[in-house]
Amino acid sequence: MTTTGEDHTSALTGPWWWARWRSAVLDAGLALVSAGECAAEGVPFARDAGIPVSVGIVFGLVAGSVLLLRRRWPIAVVLVAIAITPAQMGFLMGVVGLYTLAASELPRRIIGALAGMAMVGTLIVTFVRSHQGVADGGLKIGDWLVPVVAITTSLGVTAPPLLLGLYVGARRRLMESLRERADSLERELQLLAERAEERAEWARNEERTRIAREMHDVVAHRVSLMVVHAAALQAVARKDPEKAVRNAALVGDMGRQALTELREMLGVLRSGDGFERRAQGVPLAAVGVAAAVAASRAAEGADGVGDGPCLEELEELIGQSAAAGMVVDLSVEGDVRLYGAEVEQTAYRVVQEALTNVHKHAAGAKTHVRFAHRGGEIAMQVENEPPPEPASASSVGLPSGGNGLLGMKERVAALGGVFVSGPTEAGGFRVSAVIPT
Repeated sequence: MTTTGEDHTSALTGPWWWARWRSAVLDAGLALVSAGECAAEGVPFARDAGIPVSVGIVFGLVAGSVLLLRRRWPIAVVLVAIAITPAQMGFLMGVVGLYTLAASELPRRIIGALAGMAMVGTLIVTFVRSHQGVADGGLKIGDWLVPVVAITTSLGVTAPPLLLGLYVGARRRLMESLRERADSLERELQLLAERAEERAEWARNEERTRIAREMHDVVAHRVSLMVVHAAALQAVARKDPEKAVRNAALVGDMGRQALTELREMLGVLRSGDGFERRAQGVPLAAVGVAAAVAASRAAEGADGVGDGPCLEELEELIGQSAAAGMVVDLSVEGDVRLYGAEVEQTAYRVVQEALTNVHKHAAGAKTHVRFAHRGGEIAMQVENEPPPEPASASSVGLPSGGNGLLGMKERVAALGGVFVSGPTEAGGFRVSAVIPT
């Protein structure tokens, strides 16, 4: 596993300006070797300069110890190495100093200028010493080889550490950029994971709401009619046996249809659980889509034929409410035509839920269902008058969960339509919706 930039920063535990203890130990060892080298070279320097040997040794020790500061002040180390080059001291200091300078974060112009100074200084000193050696007879080469020796020596001392330092510095910067990129990618992945979790939670909530809306729209209407017929059956059981028998038959039919719809819906949900185990992907989305399809099928009745409820079945829907004792009339304006499946299903559900609410809250009230087919939209309105008796609204005892109006609004809004509901001035209630086609 690659160490990220944050872990790398937290791992800096060395003393003073060193990142690690091993770096401090390495620099101390190099400084000790450089001090020993300069001290040994200080003896001939002191003799040539005519100063005490002890002074040359101390000078060499002090100058060589400067290498200890190479990581903190590489420019100072290189300048000291250049300064003691005429004394033929500081070979190790010059090589290591140039390497450290080239590997640092300093501007290239500064590195080039100091490297050029070091090379020129080494070239001059080597040329002078070689020429003196040839003149004194200590160096057995021709005069024409002196420049070659000087150039070769200066390049050999300065070029390798400079190039190696540049390579190491570039590699170090590359590793730091990779660490920063890894940190950035890690943060982005964490952010994406959080957003994915939020989207997944939102999708789960949306699908739960969708499944609840589908089950409410499919089952609530028939169950409400069953309760209304059961109340009527209880009222006329002794007075009108024939009517009681008809109401009992209607209750039985409604109950069988409701059971069929519930069985189909639960079967879809169970198959959705199996799909979740197989797909391991977006199970709630699959369940929601399957639930919507099952809801559309269930609305067709026990046979399950068709693609879902449509506007052609409105008369049957209104007839069921009329059979339950509601006085309801239907009026249609404009030319009747076919719409998309979603549009017709939504319009059907709006009327269905509005009639269910009339059964729940205004039993016995006269209800008007109006449809208007326009150029680019379809409008519908379900309005009921006040119930004949104030107590009749709650005499049946139908429960209300408060989800019907919300479900209608969500359905219409999903198609880009407008939904409005509220009480009328006469004391009734009105539900209106406009759906673009």
